[in-house]
Amino acid sequence: MIDTSDQTLPAAGQGVARARSEVLVKVDGLVKYYPIFGGFLRRKMGDVKAVDDVTFTINRGEVFGLVGESGCGKSTLGRTLIRLQPRTAGAATLAGEDIFAKKGKDLKRLRRRMQIIFQDPVGSLNPRMPISDIIGEGLLAQADDENKWGKRDVRDARVGDYLDAVGLRRDYSRRYPHEFSGGQRQRIGIARALALSPEVVICDEPVSALDVSIQSQILNLLLDLRREFDLTYLFIAHNLSVIQYISDSVGVMYLGKLVEVADVDELYSNPRHPYTIALLSAVPEPDPRVRKRRIVLTGDVPSPAAPPSGCRFHTRCWLREQLGRPEVCSTEVPELRVVAGGHNVACHFAESVTPAAAVEAAHIIPTPIASDDAEPIAAIGGLTGEGLEAAEVTEAAEAAQAEVAGTDDAGTDAGTGDRPA
Repeated sequence: MIDTSDQTLPAAGQGVARARSEVLVKVDGLVKYYPIFGGFLRRKMGDVKAVDDVTFTINRGEVFGLVGESGCGKSTLGRTLIRLQPRTAGAATLAGEDIFAKKGKDLKRLRRRMQIIFQDPVGSLNPRMPISDIIGEGLLAQADDENKWGKRDVRDARVGDYLDAVGLRRDYSRRYPHEFSGGQRQRIGIARALALSPEVVICDEPVSALDVSIQSQILNLLLDLRREFDLTYLFIAHNLSVIQYISDSVGVMYLGKLVEVADVDELYSNPRHPYTIALLSAVPEPDPRVRKRRIVLTGDVPSPAAPPSGCRFHTRCWLREQLGRPEVCSTEVPELRVVAGGHNVACHFAESVTPAAAVEAAHIIPTPIASDDAEPIAAIGGLTGEGLEAAEVTEAAEAAQAEVAGTDDAGTDAGTGDRPA
């Protein structure tokens, strides 16, 4: 059995209540810049502002989802928080202890309490080491007279326990990474993160490199482990559906800044930032009868080395265009402020975001309906397309059907299961 002596497991029903009351991780104004050097003398020319003044809290036992486009600073935030790279400015605490003030033995002890699951299940595992050494490496580094992890038999027994916990057989411990599938490798990465009995686990896109069927298995495994070991997750992902499934609270990042933070149900049902609404409108609709309304953002994502002044989203913001391009959007940085109970938004005009405004900014994305009897529907995220003319929808549907009828069917590759290579 797994030794949970250094973990305090909640009684039934107590975990959720405590998750809403006790702040475990607090991040205040975290900044991470990467200097840009150029010229003959390699002088500093500027900074890539990967993470810029980010503030949020994570309650004990909670899954805090972090979502945004590629390059917005999600993974950099997680790696900086866990001290895999130095911060530029800002503060962060774990159960009231300053994370960035730790040094030497104190930092070593802190690392037991914070672990990370990497995105790439192949690149994160040493191909020259057996699984027992990969998972046991952290145990050996943290060994002392009390835990006796320096002894091979004690270490191997703990490795076997955590292989069991993630759904792998104990005798897999002598195999090498190339002998496993992608899903099995990610399970090994999870076992490595949990072997030190952490309080917080940074999940850096742990399912993005896996097949869809395997993604669901890994997500359910993470939820089971969260309940079993009273874990707290910072879950980073691109997939909005994954974030909705696993998270309790969600933070949306754009160009190094948090633009919206709210409980998952509140954010998905009532988004208040123009960027969040645009993201949700891009979520594919599984119902083939749905006439999707989508907000297509104009222009490219600005460079983090030269971000726009004021609100960083103002160069692509559909709400700003509707409001007549107010000057405040380009001159003043919006604060992350409360607009409803527990709903924080960094937008000067969050109160102007309405379903009608979103529908006005959206475009119809026609898809072929399943049958002649099916009724076309229009929707955008959680917003219905009220006011859409039936003739307009029917015309779009007929055009889409005609286009599909005139094209050849394309074959698809069969997915691979979670089995040994």
